[in-house]
Formats: sequence, C-alpha cells, structure tokens
Amino acid sequence: MHFGRVLGVARDGSTAFSLGDVSAPMHPRSTNKLMQAAGMVSLGLDLSGEALALSAASHWGQPKHVAAVREVLGRSGLDEGALRCPPALPEDADAKRVAVESRQPAARIFHGCSGKHAAMLRTCTINNWPRDEYLEPSHPLQEALRRFVEVTIGVPVSHVAIDGCGAPAWAMPLTQLVDAYRGAVTSDDRGSAMARVADAMRAHPDYVCGDASEVTGLMRAVPGLLVKDGAESVYVAALPDGRACAVKISDGGFRAGQAVLVESLRALGVPDVPGVDAAEVDRWGSPPLSGHGPGHGSGHGVVIQAQIH
Repeated sequence: MHFGRVLGVARDGSTAFSLGDVSAPMHPRSTNKLMQAAGMVSLGLDLSGEALALSAASHWGQPKHVAAVREVLGRSGLDEGALRCPPALPEDADAKRVAVESRQPAARIFHGCSGKHAAMLRTCTINNWPRDEYLEPSHPLQEALRRFVEVTIGVPVSHVAIDGCGAPAWAMPLTQLVDAYRGAVTSDDRGSAMARVADAMRAHPDYVCGDASEVTGLMRAVPGLLVKDGAESVYVAALPDGRACAVKISDGGFRAGQAVLVESLRALGVPDVPGVDAAEVDRWGSPPLSGHGPGHGSGHGVVIQAQIH
C-alpha cells in the first residue's frame, strides 16, 4: 500500500477529484522541466522539434538522444565535457547493454537530464553568460529561470534544493504544477514559450523519455496528451480540452505512481478521447510484478492496481 496525493481537474478548471493535501509544497523534480525549458525559450533558446523536446526531457540515453544532445552542444562549440550533470549509464535496456558490452564507462551525456543541461549551456552562450558555473542558484540563468517559474505558477517557490542532476530544484504544490501544464496545452497563444515546449514534447514523445517508457507510451496512445514524470514518483498529464491531473507518491514508488496516473486519466474520461488506444492505456495502468512460475522463468505474479475514491 502506498500513500500520496493526487489532483484531477475537469475541462472547466474545476476540481474533479482530490486526495491528500494537494496545496502542500512538494518537489516536482523533473516535471519542472517544462517550465525550465520554456524559461530558456523566453531567454532566446533557439531550439525546435526534437531538440526542444529534449530540453524538457528525462531521456533514456538511446542513440538518438545522445546524438541530439551532441548536436545542441555543438551549436555552441562545446562537447560533452561541458556538461555538469553526473555520469550515468543509459536507462534504456538495449543502450545500456551496448555500453556495458563495449566496456563504455558511465558518461554525463547518458544522464537523463543532459538534454536540459545542453539547453542551459546554449542559453548561456546566447546571452553571453558564464558557462562554467551554470548550475549555481546565483547564476543569471538560474535566477532568470526561477523568476519565470514563479510568474508561471503565480506564487513564490516554497523551497529551493539541488536536484539529482545538480540544477536548482524548486518546490510547489500540486495545484500550481497541474495548472502550469494545463495552461501550456490549453493556451490560445501557441507561440508562447510554454506552448512551444509543450507542443514539441507532444510532437516528439520519444525524445521526452524512452521508447519503452510509460511517459512516451501514454503520449503515443492518447492524441494531444502531454505527460511528464519526475523523480520520486511525480507525474503530470494534461489534455488540450482542459482535463489534467497530477500525482505525488510519498515514498517515491514509481509503480504506484504510474498506476495512479493511469487510473486518474481513466477517472477523467481519457479512454473516450477520439483516436485513443484504450488497450495501450490499460497496459500502462497495470505494471506487472513478476514472480517465478512454470517454464523456467516465465513470470507469473500480481498486477499493481489503483483506485481513485
């Protein structure tokens, strides 16, 4: 059993369901990336398409992700040595296998936040800001991004920490987080920074996470849906008709968060969206918990399920 908080918003912006203290601050972690990327766009970031989606991504280190990060760095005459995110191996199973079998060490460019970091370096280059200390909270880039986030959510961030990638992490309630995503997909101004990033993410979901991820899978399954995950089991999803939801699982369990996210989408009526692949939505809503079974390893086990009461 997992504990957490969840908020669902109807088309008209009213609360469809709410469990837990959704007005209490929490750290959205990588779900902040939509606003961080949009803030960089407002500062002149000149990316589009896959590269812009990657600037808001928690990518899985697939070859196409790595190539796109290198291309963004190359625009500023940089290589992966300029990145300040921690070294990592790819999250994608196939990419990780290739790295391990070829004895390739952990590298910063494989880190899921390297797209954001490359975009930060590009934004610093465009604005003639120092690039060596771009992660410092007092750096002009980070100060500008914090201001952009606070304007977007309409309140000051309640706490500043350091995220797993080394960048400042800003805390806010689920209510503000879901409103930011909802505004990005419902805005009539599709040229705004938030809308541009949201549109890039939805057009290129395979650059937002990984081909085998629930985030990419759900965006492929539901036309117009924007989904983003964050470390310690945070999820946000929004549709262009105004329906949206956000989830935070207290113990950080992603299995629970994924199940609650999909059950929230069901409760909002997402299976009725024209063109939806309902079977695919259901698949992502039932993460398997495998165990030993007959046939020397053919897994049989329980299925994680969630209910919104």
